[in-house]
Amino acid sequence: MVNGKETRMDRNMRGAGIQAKDRLVFALDVSTAQAAESMLDRVRESVGVIKVGLELFASEGPAVVRMVRQYGKPVFLDLKVLDVAETVQRTTARVADMGVAFLTVHAERKALSAAVKGREANPAMKILAVTVLTNVERADLREGGYDGTIEQAVVTRARVAADVGCDGVIASGQEPAAIRSAVDSPLLIVTPGVRLAGNDVDEHARVVTPRQAIHAGADYVVVGRPIRDAPDPRAAAQAIVDEMQAAFDESLPP
Repeated sequence: MVNGKETRMDRNMRGAGIQAKDRLVFALDVSTAQAAESMLDRVRESVGVIKVGLELFASEGPAVVRMVRQYGKPVFLDLKVLDVAETVQRTTARVADMGVAFLTVHAERKALSAAVKGREANPAMKILAVTVLTNVERADLREGGYDGTIEQAVVTRARVAADVGCDGVIASGQEPAAIRSAVDSPLLIVTPGVRLAGNDVDEHARVVTPRQAIHAGADYVVVGRPIRDAPDPRAAAQAIVDEMQAAFDESLPP
């Protein structure tokens, strides 16, 4: 590393010493604190990071963040923040006070800049820019007035994220190679829409397996329903971790 930043050489050794469990983000997509605790009791040994999304946060508020932290897990607060700059900055400051490890913000320059400024109370909190949601297809972009490809949109927004000092981006497993090629800054890439082969893809349009995500260049993968809805959530999480670990190990130079 140089000045605390990961270099391209570091990335070439990205599989070295990585424990895949630490890179599995479990989306705790339940509606109550009671359901959240029940699920955490089942999967805590097989996942590394816990994602609290809009549903659970709307139901339980900041208290659920404190509860998850009591399990000794980093909290990924997936609020996908987007508002005028002052509101984003003040909101980010409140999130930083909670001791959150990751916060998602939509990849709009003013919002991202405000979020980076707002985390002063917790400089270690990573700001992740949401590029293009994994259920979005090119037709959806066109309907919104954007005529480029999804990859072009993701890369453009990743460049903005790097430019304003974000720590990483949210992108499907189909885009990491393009991001790595186009953006010199060593952004973290967090990939949702990850499914084991044969799993239901749900509403995701751009889906990859855990191995594909890691080989493509993802640093973390996000998985929710395939773990939450499995007959044995712990075993489901472990199967994903095992595939991720194999991919990390395969990425080491000979």
